[in-house]
Amino acid sequence: MTQPLAKQAYTKIIEMILSGALMPGDALQEAKLGDALDMSRTPVREAIKRIEAEGLVTQDGRFLKVRQLSGEEVEEIFFLRQTLEAHSARAATGLPAGRLDEIEARVRRLQLEGPGEEDEQRRVDDDFHRMLAAATGSSMIIATIDDLRRRTCMFDHTQVPDRFLKGCAEHLEIIAALRAGEGETAGRLMAVHVANARDAILARLKSSDEVSDR
Repeated sequence: MTQPLAKQAYTKIIEMILSGALMPGDALQEAKLGDALDMSRTPVREAIKRIEAEGLVTQDGRFLKVRQLSGEEVEEIFFLRQTLEAHSARAATGLPAGRLDEIEARVRRLQLEGPGEEDEQRRVDDDFHRMLAAATGSSMIIATIDDLRRRTCMFDHTQVPDRFLKGCAEHLEIIAALRAGEGETAGRLMAVHVANARDAILARLKSSDEVSDR
């Protein structure tokens, strides 16, 4: 099936970028990547489209070339996320109990069953953060948070595995604060949650730099 192969191609290409096997300025060529990954060009093409949508490559003439995030860009992205998402969490105390029940059940299922092969972890994470952003009632805040999260969404459980269970636990803490109507607590917990994600990504980038410098 094409979709699982496209996901595999995406994960492997991201790993190549983070490890330095694909350096900033390197072209993503379907044929060469297909040979390297032992895949046909179709899943590789789908993976490249996803990577392009996430802003990790730029068009340079006929080619898409690798554009790796710097630590400074990550800091800037997460500064904005921390500000906006803490505000979103403070605004979300009016969410219906049923919505909180649903997302909590999905988070707890992830804790028990793991992230799954079909990106369930990513879907739950996206739905959780979008639910809180929507509570602000601001289409600009919703769109901005979506864009900021998309810029670092390649750093999922395959790239920063230590964050998987910790992230689930932090989601549950935020949900508990919202159930209790404690908006300020929810905002503080969200700020910590976003900061923890930032620190994990910065550590991953640092380890990638050390590998590529050897």
